[in-house]
Amino acid sequence: MSVPGPVVGGGRRESTSTRLRRAGFLEVARAETFLADAALARVLVDQDALLVALAPVADPDAALLALVRLAEAVAGRPEEDVLRSALAAADDARTRLLAVLGASVALGDELVRHPDVLADVLSDESPFGVAPSSVRAELLRAAGADPSAAVPVACGIVLDASSDEVQDAAAPADLADATDAMRRAYRRRLAHIAAWDLASAAPEDVLPAVAAALSYLAAAALEAALAIARAGLAGHGAGTRLAVVAMGKCGARELNYVSDVDVVHVAEPVEGVDETVALQDGARLAAALARVCAQPAGEPPLWTVDAALRPEGKDGPLVRTVASHRAYYERWAKTWEFQALLKARPVAGDVELGAAYLEAVSPFVWQAVTRENFVADAQAMRRRVEDHVPAAEADRQVKLGKGGLRDVEFTVQLLQLVHGRADASIRVATTLTALDALTAAGYVGRDDRDEMARCYRFLRVLEHRLQLHRLFRTHLLPTAEPDLRRLARSVGLRTEGAEGLLAAWRLTRQTVRAMHERLYYRPLLPAVARLSASEVSLRPEDARARLSAIGYRDPAGAARHIAALTEGVSRRSAIQRQLLPVMLGWFAEGADPDAGLLAFRVLSEELGSSHWYLKLLRDSGTAAHRLARLLAGSRYLADALARSPESVSWLGDDAELEPPGAERLSSEIDSVLTRADEVAFATQSVRALRRRELARTAAAEALGLVDVLGAADAVSGVTDVVLASALRIAHHVVRTEKRLDAPLADVLVIGMGRLGGRESGYGSDADVQFVHRAREGAAESDAHTYATAVASRLRTLLGEVGSEPSLEVDADLRPEGRNGPLVRSVASFAEYHARWSLVWEAQALLRARRVAGPEDLWDEVAAIVDPVRYPSDLPTDKAREVRRTKARVEAERMPRGTDPARNVKLGRGGLADVEWTVQLLQLEHAGRVPALRTTSTLGALDVLAAEGILEGADADVLREAWLLASSVRNANVLWSGRADGSAVDALPSARRDLEGVARLLGHDANDLDETYLRTARRCRAVVDRVFYGA
Repeated sequence: MSVPGPVVGGGRRESTSTRLRRAGFLEVARAETFLADAALARVLVDQDALLVALAPVADPDAALLALVRLAEAVAGRPEEDVLRSALAAADDARTRLLAVLGASVALGDELVRHPDVLADVLSDESPFGVAPSSVRAELLRAAGADPSAAVPVACGIVLDASSDEVQDAAAPADLADATDAMRRAYRRRLAHIAAWDLASAAPEDVLPAVAAALSYLAAAALEAALAIARAGLAGHGAGTRLAVVAMGKCGARELNYVSDVDVVHVAEPVEGVDETVALQDGARLAAALARVCAQPAGEPPLWTVDAALRPEGKDGPLVRTVASHRAYYERWAKTWEFQALLKARPVAGDVELGAAYLEAVSPFVWQAVTRENFVADAQAMRRRVEDHVPAAEADRQVKLGKGGLRDVEFTVQLLQLVHGRADASIRVATTLTALDALTAAGYVGRDDRDEMARCYRFLRVLEHRLQLHRLFRTHLLPTAEPDLRRLARSVGLRTEGAEGLLAAWRLTRQTVRAMHERLYYRPLLPAVARLSASEVSLRPEDARARLSAIGYRDPAGAARHIAALTEGVSRRSAIQRQLLPVMLGWFAEGADPDAGLLAFRVLSEELGSSHWYLKLLRDSGTAAHRLARLLAGSRYLADALARSPESVSWLGDDAELEPPGAERLSSEIDSVLTRADEVAFATQSVRALRRRELARTAAAEALGLVDVLGAADAVSGVTDVVLASALRIAHHVVRTEKRLDAPLADVLVIGMGRLGGRESGYGSDADVQFVHRAREGAAESDAHTYATAVASRLRTLLGEVGSEPSLEVDADLRPEGRNGPLVRSVASFAEYHARWSLVWEAQALLRARRVAGPEDLWDEVAAIVDPVRYPSDLPTDKAREVRRTKARVEAERMPRGTDPARNVKLGRGGLADVEWTVQLLQLEHAGRVPALRTTSTLGALDVLAAEGILEGADADVLREAWLLASSVRNANVLWSGRADGSAVDALPSARRDLEGVARLLGHDANDLDETYLRTARRCRAVVDRVFYGA
């Protein structure tokens, strides 16, 4: 009935049109007409209450229209009173009815066609949790079959197994009636489920219960359809045992409202019946069952029964025996068919036969991973599914598109199939349950689980609402705004509307896709798949045999490390159990797998409680393999990572391993020094920066991300920053000690040697010279004392023993060497080089460059040293002196007992040969060739070749030798963990050490040995000819 609207401000009564708009109606005039409908008036007590109740529904306009039609349909029937009472009661029953009418045109039509369904929609009894056997009995009784019969047959027929006579088939009319009755019973329960689903305040929370209820309902329908199929077959298939096995979503208890129901049929003859006859009857029953569910009849069809997942697909027989199924999966099945078996569940027909089938084929599911290219094939199948989505639908596909349901399902299933071989705890069919099991076992992170489950639930609810509208199988988002608005309101986005829905859809797709690509293409998966069952198991007896076979020297000790890492039920142990079978093989790729495993245990015990560490190793595309390579191939990096475990986080991202450059490092340390109050803290921060960056560079070089030149430049760059920072601290300390308001002198730090050439290695000292310039108003003697104190303090700050590694600042290349003053004034520096500088000092100055201190002071110093190091002419006696000095150095400085042919620094064809040759040519030609005025060995070598001073072929030989010797020197440090000592400068003779160095350089031991010696011989031949003139 129509009543006046509520009173609003000023005593006015609100118009009906206003109330309709506020309730969410779009077609207001039509709605006003419906509200005045006579049939509706007979059942409506309170119009205002109805409008308030309609406001939350998905489509108020559609709900009101359906309500009018329903009122007309129940007129004069008992249901009229039921409807009137329901609309008058402000309770959950009314909420369910209006939610159904507002979200599903199809269920509204069903109510109009069969008003008795109203009782199911209004029922206060939850449809969730109802025993599957009760649902089965309900649909069998609707078809006229006895639920308690061993073999139920519809149409009131009782199978007489004792009689030899063939019972007649039921009459077509009776079969049609049974089919319609079964379909009506199916839709009554479907409406009951939908009503509770649509009225839920948290549809994503009830999704699993909804999907399970729909699956049990479909299984009951299959059972009833089989009973009808038996009724329609002469003899009722009495000689055939038939089991219907659900696959896909029905098998996993996660069915949609409208979906093909995937099945496989299994048949066996009853004792005494010929197998061929039994299979023929089984095929007839299976085909008839499909028709009962899908063919046109008085009542609308349910869904298609799809048996295409059977062996050989549509080309194979519709039914097979258990033995035939087993034989097929043993010999012919493709990868995707094993994935399909993951969801198999007997749902109808012969229960014992269904169980026998499952017992026979289930083992194949968990052994499928051992097939060649299993993971790659599964991943390729997912890509093919994506490729078959029409381009016009790609952005609207809830199921098959990128970021859709299949991304979640395929991810979960692949993880199950790979790891389920050794872990029975994850052998479950339902996606959300499987995701929980994978998380509990450590294969998926908790955050990933939560996010993936949230997205999956949202997508499934979206899919359900799409299908409920017209009970039509679809997975496409609509494009029309009214449809999007209805869909948004149906999933709880009433305020956000169509735009909010699309935004949520886009974000969900992006999130799902990112997780799918990270987890589904996780490098760990194909690595695990390639392992045998014994390798995956980590049982001590299996582990020791494998460890010994792949190169561990102490398998028993390694087994103890494995046990320590994997014992217990913690999440950490669970993740280690999936990582270690693969990482043991990766450690064995290094020269010392035992040391690698031990270092991994130390690191894991240090970082095991950090949430990111094991997650990174499990989920990253590269981190675990890289970590194994570094720990088993580099003692230097094993120590560095143990000292700074957070550095492991770099391994998952190439950008994090890229040396940051001097500018970024300077900015970082500047922010530290600006805030630091204590000298000790500031100093250790500077030294810690150096340690960190040496580790970063070493890891990048060991992994092949930077070459030896890039590593040298990075190490030199961080040394520059460290020296500049230490100079700043030293100024502060000396000023504080002397109670000075300002420095008395500017101090210049000049890089020499490898530092000056930007060719520093991991164990290189910082060769420097110091020059000072008195500040205005400062006495020269005071300035000299101040500058000496600063230089001395700088060396102490970086060289003294502390919590961070030291850096020796070596000033021995200064004028007069150790006998000369540590720091010279500009004038003293100029006077020395003008009067007493020797040719070796001119040669040393070829490497000189500013490292720290004022640029204009360097300009003054450069004006002094350039004429010395770049003379217009190098007298013959000076060139001869360079050669004599080189020969003396070779003789005197070569470590005793060292094979000169294997010494990469001072030996024949080593670094010194190349560098002295280049430097002699620089002394001879840089005065007239400005391009030769570079501190870089290879830079000068390039110019020498370009200017024709050196033959191009000779330059190539020298370059190759220098690069190889530098690489061997760096690899020695990385392999041994020792940054000093004569061993750093020698190509190892001991086989194990040679193997370690060779692997770091991408060689095998014999190849490196032969390559280095050959390269060094060729280099020495060029040096003898060019440097010595031989």
